[in-house]
Amino acid sequence: MAERKSPQSAQESTASDRAAAAWWHQAVVYQVYPRSFKDTTGSGLGDIAGVTSRIGYLKQLGVDAIWLSPFYPSQLADGGYDVDDYRNVDPKLGTMDDFDKLAKTAHEADIKIVVDIVPNHSSNLHPWFKAALAAGPGSPERDRYIFRDGRGEHGELPPTDWVSHFGGPAWTRVPDGQWYLHLFTVEQPDWNWKNPDVRADFIKTLRFWLDHGADGFRVDVAHGLCKDLDRDNLDQWSVTPPSLPADGSHPLYDRDDVHQIYREWRKVFNEYDPPAFAVAEAWVNPARQYLYASDDELGQVFNFEFAKKNWVRDDMHQAIEEGLEAARRSGSTATWVMSNHDVPRHASRYALPQVPSTRHHQLAHDWLLRDGTSYHQDREVGTRRARAAILMELALPGSAYLYQGEELGLFEVADIPWDKLEDPTARNSERAAKDKGRDGCRVPLPWVAADGVEGSFGFSPRVKVEGAGVSADQAGQPSEPAHLPQPAWFADFAADRESAQPDSMLTLYRRALALRHELMPADTSLTWLDEDRPSSQPDGADGQHGGVIAYRRSNGWASVTNFGAEPVALPAGEVLLTSGKLCTDGRLPQDTTVWLRLNQG
Repeated sequence: MAERKSPQSAQESTASDRAAAAWWHQAVVYQVYPRSFKDTTGSGLGDIAGVTSRIGYLKQLGVDAIWLSPFYPSQLADGGYDVDDYRNVDPKLGTMDDFDKLAKTAHEADIKIVVDIVPNHSSNLHPWFKAALAAGPGSPERDRYIFRDGRGEHGELPPTDWVSHFGGPAWTRVPDGQWYLHLFTVEQPDWNWKNPDVRADFIKTLRFWLDHGADGFRVDVAHGLCKDLDRDNLDQWSVTPPSLPADGSHPLYDRDDVHQIYREWRKVFNEYDPPAFAVAEAWVNPARQYLYASDDELGQVFNFEFAKKNWVRDDMHQAIEEGLEAARRSGSTATWVMSNHDVPRHASRYALPQVPSTRHHQLAHDWLLRDGTSYHQDREVGTRRARAAILMELALPGSAYLYQGEELGLFEVADIPWDKLEDPTARNSERAAKDKGRDGCRVPLPWVAADGVEGSFGFSPRVKVEGAGVSADQAGQPSEPAHLPQPAWFADFAADRESAQPDSMLTLYRRALALRHELMPADTSLTWLDEDRPSSQPDGADGQHGGVIAYRRSNGWASVTNFGAEPVALPAGEVLLTSGKLCTDGRLPQDTTVWLRLNQG
């Protein structure tokens, strides 16, 4: 177990101490979805020891931290985001000793650990929810969750007509007649954050993981903790609105009260040396993102506007401007993300037609719903744009959040058989809202090309080994299949194959991250270059306007991305790295990014 560090006085703090405390300001954080990263026992599920076994790979990649998606005991109603016990490791994934070993190994490699915390809801198998059901209406135990009497003559109707995120009613009735709220699956009852027991227990959880070596947290549904259910117009509001108001007036999300919770958490973070931090998953109005990232609250918030955009110059430019402005208002640093465990992989999104839609990623979801057959996925174009996008992203001031497998250039697995899907979205959504879910970006990673599908591309060993999810009497038996089926084309994207290819996506990521460490200035200023300009011509992706995104950092490090069909001249300077080949005359072709060291003067 990692020892808790005592705070330093202001007089003892040095410049190097302050730099260490601010490690996350411009870090590269790699998201690990543990169940799909690396299986060491043959259970078919990735495990904590599997993450530890690949710390060398992550060190060579060049990341500063790993963010671990939930690894707690869970019935997996929602990929581990239904938590039975917040202060333990799922036995199917390992033990607390395994976590401590991971933290120690990562820290020895100068890699920080970020733990995913899920404060909006627990699992219905959590001891407190079981106690709430047993105790009955009006009890202190029941007050830890959101229970309400139903409508109708006998309370037979739910308190509201809300539909949950994953389809189906957002309320479930219990035998004594009351209803409990679950904005997600029925197995995920929402906590009542007005209850002091809930607040105190999460403080205990924060300290537990910090004492075990965590350096920070990713906060799931950070905008959803505080709710206002004491109003008459609740049915006028949706659980899944296309956007949120800019005044915090939605009854379920982004209410001003939530910031008092995070100010309490900040006091805990500051007890540690260096202080811990957190990044908020807050799908809120861009005008209110900055509130979560202030230095007296969490520290950072995800800029999802960047992840929402199509490969269109003006859209991307707007997302960058909004991200920088949110960082300025919060006094923190920006975050940049293109993919995570909740959205289709960006290599596929950029390979599909780039057309406007009423909801972000709508076309990609429609394509997935039809097993990838409805629209043409141009993988060559998608790869070219993904290569250009990562260089454009990594030179921006702030932190970059990468999702496992994007460094391999993985595409979404669109044709997973419906009977193999795990995401509750696929089971619960229906009619016009039908959606195949998020499993296509959660397929276990390919490590060894020669192992093939039958060997899970090195994700699992060939035979079972005693450990997480495997008992001693099962050892030596053939391993279970990967928990989600891997396609044959994964062989072309396996880590060992890409490691040997000088032009692979993995090689580009390694080179880019190594250069980023050399070039990243301490300040977070950005200056738009003269080459940065929109286009009035429909010469971009699928008839969208083209143009150029071009900016420089304070030390002369510049990034130029061409979205238009016509090659563009580069500013004077030394070419450091390109996402693809330049034209023979040195100009920058479409869907390509270049890093330069600008000439002085």
